[in-house]
Amino acid sequence: MTSPLRPRTVRLLLLVLPSVVGLAALSATVAVAMDVQERTIREATAERVMGVAQSIADLEDVRATLSAVTDAGTPADLADATDLAAATAALQPLAELVAASAGVYYVVITDDEGVRITHPSASERGVQVETTNAAVLAGETFLGTERGASGPSLRAKVPVRADDGGIVGMVAVGVLESSIAEDRDHALAGLLPWGIGALIVATLASSALTAAVERRFRRADVVAAENAQMARTTAALREQSHEFRTRLHVIHGLVSRGDDAAALGYIEDVVPVRSAESRESDAEPVAEATMHAVRAELLDLGAQAEFDLVLDGDLDEGAVSVVTNLCRNAGEAGATRVRCVVRGEGGRLRGAVEDDGPGVDPRVAGRIFGQGFSTKVDSTGFGRGYGLDLVRRTVTSRGGTIEVGPSSLGGARFAFEMERV
Repeated sequence: MTSPLRPRTVRLLLLVLPSVVGLAALSATVAVAMDVQERTIREATAERVMGVAQSIADLEDVRATLSAVTDAGTPADLADATDLAAATAALQPLAELVAASAGVYYVVITDDEGVRITHPSASERGVQVETTNAAVLAGETFLGTERGASGPSLRAKVPVRADDGGIVGMVAVGVLESSIAEDRDHALAGLLPWGIGALIVATLASSALTAAVERRFRRADVVAAENAQMARTTAALREQSHEFRTRLHVIHGLVSRGDDAAALGYIEDVVPVRSAESRESDAEPVAEATMHAVRAELLDLGAQAEFDLVLDGDLDEGAVSVVTNLCRNAGEAGATRVRCVVRGEGGRLRGAVEDDGPGVDPRVAGRIFGQGFSTKVDSTGFGRGYGLDLVRRTVTSRGGTIEVGPSSLGGARFAFEMERV
């Protein structure tokens, strides 16, 4: 057996799906933007440090200074800060100027054994670099992240060559990874307003789509409720029609036997002759069946129905819908007595349904004809708040009006007027 919750689950999923899709798309977009932004910053930083290092290595003053100190130390006896003091005095100002103008953290120049000649920290000058990179001093370039005295940094290392092509030292230019992270965070902060804007747009778009889907669901609910009610009314009318044909057969049998008195007595028992207080016996078949159906339905709700119909023709489908919905609404509102008066005058149909129920709260009187509005708990499974909306649409579609006000019975009174078809 199919679970009754499954359609509701599917409906909930359909309503939530646009928001989920929107948020997922936005999250994916933000993640891609963050990744692209970080890679762009890192690539730009790598190009900058490599360009700075190569430019310094090509400077004639740097090459000449390093060539002059190649004999200051050997692999077995490294030069120290004192041995390299003259070179440091010549190159440190240059290194600091380039570092400041190029936006890098440090510019380190070493001799041919990897001993620092320049460094932002004076204590590191005359000390061999921890990551000597013999390959760089052998003539190769290096670009990557290494951990040094100042912490992990993205650095470029370029060998410095003398005029004869021999390697006389190297230049290392680096940017701290923490600085790259700050640049990334700053760039992402710039993307934040766009992300918030995209979130707002996505939320509005998904809300609009959800509202559109919900409206379709509500229209489907209205149609389903109308169809269900029409099915119940049709069943009641068929039952009354069957009962009416059965009575006609009984009457035909009595008349065929010539038992006129019995036939008249039977007729008066099943359809009382109109008196001054009641005019229902002259009602047309559909009107008669409608009254029986409404009486039966209101009896189930604990209410009594009174009818006063004066028509020059039968009730059409729209009129039946208006009468039954107004009477049902009264019974469901808690009334115990419901009175329905309908007059057919030429091409117009005028009527009123009043009851002794609790009446209509003036604060909601302007909203009771709205689709889906109801003050009653739904225990039917067909939805609430559609009967009066159907009445309004039926009446207005026929160029009519409907009004609500107090009833002489103590409850509410719904008066309507519309064209007949």
